[in-house]
Amino acid sequence: MEGTRRRFSRSRALSRDVLYYHRQVPTCAHSRVLDLAEPARLRTLIPRRISWTMLFLKAFGLVAERVPPLRQLYFRWPWPHLYEHSHSVAMLAIQREYRGEPWLFWGRFIQPEAMPLEELQAKLERYLTGDVERVFRLYLTMSRMPLLMRRSVWWWTLNVSGGTRARRTGTFFLTTLASRGVEIEHPPAFLTSNLTYGPLDEHGRSRVTLAYDHRLMDGSLVADCLEQLEQTLNGAIAAELRTLADGPRRRDAA
Repeated sequence: MEGTRRRFSRSRALSRDVLYYHRQVPTCAHSRVLDLAEPARLRTLIPRRISWTMLFLKAFGLVAERVPPLRQLYFRWPWPHLYEHSHSVAMLAIQREYRGEPWLFWGRFIQPEAMPLEELQAKLERYLTGDVERVFRLYLTMSRMPLLMRRSVWWWTLNVSGGTRARRTGTFFLTTLASRGVEIEHPPAFLTSNLTYGPLDEHGRSRVTLAYDHRLMDGSLVADCLEQLEQTLNGAIAAELRTLADGPRRRDAA
């Protein structure tokens, strides 16, 4: 008995591209268990649900404001050098069903550190529920291209302009399967910083992992960034959640 040869589905084309460039980046990954009991408690008091993903997205953007290497990109052409973007551009892995197949897309959040949590959540919901052909039109167009043409587009994006690369592919990447009860040990991406977090335990703790480009950062800095991320989630992010939770009470009192 013999099997059947099949062509790669279009739905896997862009994932193959990301993994191709991921193999060219020497990444390491470090983890820290974060105590998030307070933001977890505050989330339950807000009428409109704010996802953990948006909390992490904004918190990491706030950390990157203070830590420039998190906004830097490594360029190997025309000579090895760094580009530092003025603000963060977050890329979030989004899985959607399209024409009977699971597709992996990427949602872009420009300067998430400056966006209110409710605005971030509304944008996430658009990526999760909006019409795929409108919301992810660029990715669908690229998936139709032959391999050599796609790689040419990727090469131009990743090597010619720092600003263009940051706007199109982001300064950091976030992916998670926490809602499925799964941890990702080493996020597969090619950016300087690639963040993931696992499900919260009964004490409100989550294991958070940051995979990073070792050409730009060392483990001690990554450890500091994870510590600052915990402080930010329990500080600025918790304060914004508290304001959202108090809003309905103030309106009822009035």
